[in-house]
Amino acid sequence: MSTRAWQDRIVGDRMTVDQEFTDAIESSQFSRQQWGLIMTAVEFDIENPDDESAALVADTEKLPHVMDELDDIDARTPMAASDDSGGGILDSISGLFGGGGDDHDEQLAAAERLADRYAEQLQTHLEEQGKWDEIRAAARD
Repeated sequence: MSTRAWQDRIVGDRMTVDQEFTDAIESSQFSRQQWGLIMTAVEFDIENPDDESAALVADTEKLPHVMDELDDIDARTPMAASDDSGGGILDSISGLFGGGGDDHDEQLAAAERLADRYAEQLQTHLEEQGKWDEIRAAARD
């Protein structure tokens, strides 16, 4: 079975976890729009699907490619100037002039940590629903 097939099986579960994960997003430095963009760059893999140490992990390899776009989202969002999410119009402007290199590294690290938390919560959800073994088996095949 292809990777896509097991991922297709958890679409509904991801929607449930998305709703449950709202508090984590709101307490993070990212807006909901930014989180949505981050998730477009995150893929999920199952490490060691053959044994009990199997874990759902966030593959964040493509995440650096969307980090600049996070600033653009802030610039387009009217509330960004008053938002305490760590970005905003001024940060976007400074980024145009070469500023924000360290900020992007910090943003990337924060996005990776949040994606990892999401993967853990998704795996926990699958386990609680009795679907984890089925998904592991599908990933193995």
